[in-house]
Order: sequence, then structure tokens, then C-alpha cells
Amino acid sequence: MHGPASPGWLLVALCAATGAYCLLRMRSSVEEQRRAAGGEALMGFGMAVMAVPAAVLAPPRWAWTAYLVVFAGAAVRALWTARRSTHHLHHLVGAFAMVYMAAAMTASPGHHMHGGHGGLAPLTGVLLLYFAGYVLWSGVRLVPVTTVTAAAGPRTVGWGDRPEVARVCRLSMALAMVAMLLTL
Repeated sequence: MHGPASPGWLLVALCAATGAYCLLRMRSSVEEQRRAAGGEALMGFGMAVMAVPAAVLAPPRWAWTAYLVVFAGAAVRALWTARRSTHHLHHLVGAFAMVYMAAAMTASPGHHMHGGHGGLAPLTGVLLLYFAGYVLWSGVRLVPVTTVTAAAGPRTVGWGDRPEVARVCRLSMALAMVAMLLTL
């Protein structure tokens, strides 16, 4: 992506750490955690690679086409699984945003893509509004959750199964998406 190198590397670190945690969540004993974690890990690592500053690594045009194909596949999968859970609609929007950014970079890998005289492309604006709203909404939901069983009372939840940590991961990826869309 375009922009200064230092924030770019911070974005790479944030997205890679989020992707790594999501990979660990795939080992969860909670089925819904495992289901969502794979797509979130793909998104985190994909965003980390896409956020590498262009001054350090300018990928060839075919790499952006590969991104397009991978995230279009992720969007189709999210669309298919969205019929079971509305959470997958967020995955669909995220995958679509990645497809959009990859398409913009495929069309013009060395230039900013805001259609004209420095204005904001309408689709970029809509995606920015969505992810900014998601950041605010998920930030409000960061209240710790305890799991209670009927007979045993509160029980300890493994760190990979903690819903609030998964929410923090989604929040950090949404913040990263806002940053990436702003530099597009």
C-alpha cells in the first residue's frame, strides 16, 4: 500500500499478529470459533502482506491478480456460509474490500486510485464508513465475557476460546482496513 514506511510496518505487525492468533483459535474446542478463525487468519495474513510498504517491496502486477483470485474465493465462501450465521456477512464485506483494493492495485500498482482530481472514490467511502462503524460497534462490545455452566458455576476458558480476545482481533483488523483504505 502507499504511505509512510513506519506506520506501514506497524500495520504489518498488527495484521500478522492478528492472523497468528486466529490460526491458534482454529484449535479451539468451540466449533463456531474454529469456523470463523480460518477466514480471519487468511484476512489477517493477507492484510499483513498487502500492507508491506511499497518502497520496500513493490510486488509485480500478477501478485495483485493472485490476491484478487484468493479473496474472491474467500468472498464466495463467506457468501455461502452467511446463510448460517450473520457474522459471515462481515467476512463477506472484508473479503470484498480486499478484492477491491487488489483490483485497484492491479489497475494502477504505482499510483493512487481515487478516480480523478484527488477526490474519494464512492466505493472507498462506503467501505470506510462500514469499517469505521464496525470499529465503533465492536469497541463498545469489548466487555469481558465469562462462561457459566449450569452445575459447576464459572469455569476457566482457554485463552484461545476467549470471545473478547476474538473481538479485539476483529477490531484490530477493522482498524487496519480503515488505514489501508485511507492510503489506497
